[in-house]
Amino acid sequence: MHESSGIGDAQRRIVDHLKRAGASTTAGIADALGVTTQAVRPQLVELEERGLVNAETLVTGTRGRPPVGWALSPLAIDLFPDRHGDLTVELLRTMRSELGDEAVERVLATRDRNHLADLHAEMAHLDPDDVAARVAVLAEQRTLQGYMAEVTVDGDALVLTEHHCPVCAAATECQNLCRNELELFRAAIGDDAEVERTGHLLSGDQRCVYRIRARSRA
Repeated sequence: MHESSGIGDAQRRIVDHLKRAGASTTAGIADALGVTTQAVRPQLVELEERGLVNAETLVTGTRGRPPVGWALSPLAIDLFPDRHGDLTVELLRTMRSELGDEAVERVLATRDRNHLADLHAEMAHLDPDDVAARVAVLAEQRTLQGYMAEVTVDGDALVLTEHHCPVCAAATECQNLCRNELELFRAAIGDDAEVERTGHLLSGDQRCVYRIRARSRA
């Protein structure tokens, strides 16, 4: 795993320059920072090793061999402020104050219906009697959304564990998000399984955990 924090001052200046100017050659970076290319090269090598910059061919529109430059990688986004969590909380508070709690609930309900439809579409090809396959698809989709979900087996139950909550700030502000999440899981997995939340991040646990057991057939 690459780290994207703890870079030194020299590397910070390079990263900031690439963020503002876009892909640049080693010489271009050195010129912009007022240093030599010899001072820049080892910093770029280390940034590349950490997965924070990539070497790429620059398109210049001139004849001859195009120069090789440096550009920030997707991992470098973590080096810059990200207030999307704060924005979500602000939007929830504004909706509640301007439109009322019922309006917020309607928005969340619509969001959940859309998520459920997406999950059902992903599960459409599965054996309708295969609860484990549905849980696996649910975990896969949750991981794509940033929850780092995994499924383990515990006796006759499946345990879905979410190791990260990318919407923790919003869920803290609007705890109906968590309540709705449990109902979403139950609707996605189906009536032939019981879904119980046994761990809850907002209740002081380290992660959210769901225990899923197929209902016995009469």
